[in-house]
Amino acid sequence: MHFNIIKDVVQLLEKFESDNKSTVYSEDIEGFKAWIYDQKIQDKSNDHIDEPYWDGKEKGRTPESVISTLLVHLNRYAKMYSKSAIFDSDFITQEDFIYLINLKAFGAMTKIELIKKNVHEKPIGTLIINRLIKHGWIEQTGSSVDKRTKVIKITDKGLEALENQMTKIRKATHIVSGNLNYSDKMELIRILNKLADFHQPIFQRNTESKDLLDWVDQEYLSKQ
Repeated sequence: MHFNIIKDVVQLLEKFESDNKSTVYSEDIEGFKAWIYDQKIQDKSNDHIDEPYWDGKEKGRTPESVISTLLVHLNRYAKMYSKSAIFDSDFITQEDFIYLINLKAFGAMTKIELIKKNVHEKPIGTLIINRLIKHGWIEQTGSSVDKRTKVIKITDKGLEALENQMTKIRKATHIVSGNLNYSDKMELIRILNKLADFHQPIFQRNTESKDLLDWVDQEYLSKQ
């Protein structure tokens, strides 16, 4: 019995590897579990897919267009609440406190690591870091391993500034989740993580804009 289970697991792993050639799922146990979950969902929905309505559907508007538009709009709504959360404070943008939150949560990291964690290009990330340094909220020092590498950490002043605003920031993040119940939130996190896992390695390649769409289409989408 145990041997048959092992055979089944090996076959599942082989199918996972075959289906995941475009690295939609992370290549670890979490990616494997997410793939198995999606297989179950797909099996249940093969007989009938309950499609929601969206604007322009009757005129041929694609699901991909709707998803892209909704993500853009949701980002704007989130920024609206973030703007309210930092009103009448020394924070200028939501990126200011997000950088501080990342440093508080994950500890000191290199300048490049901090910028990439926030999915920014280097010039924009550098401007934000310089602004935070000017306020005295973070400090950068040379790495003990490589003096050319700058290590960023949050200061006591930065922790204080963040803590003073955290009540409003938490309220803003709660509002962004809107009327979703717990089950909705867990499902949304799963789906958004799947999307993020797809896009992150593409972002990290720093492909030139003029080549990006063709490269992604060739390396990822055409293999699905």
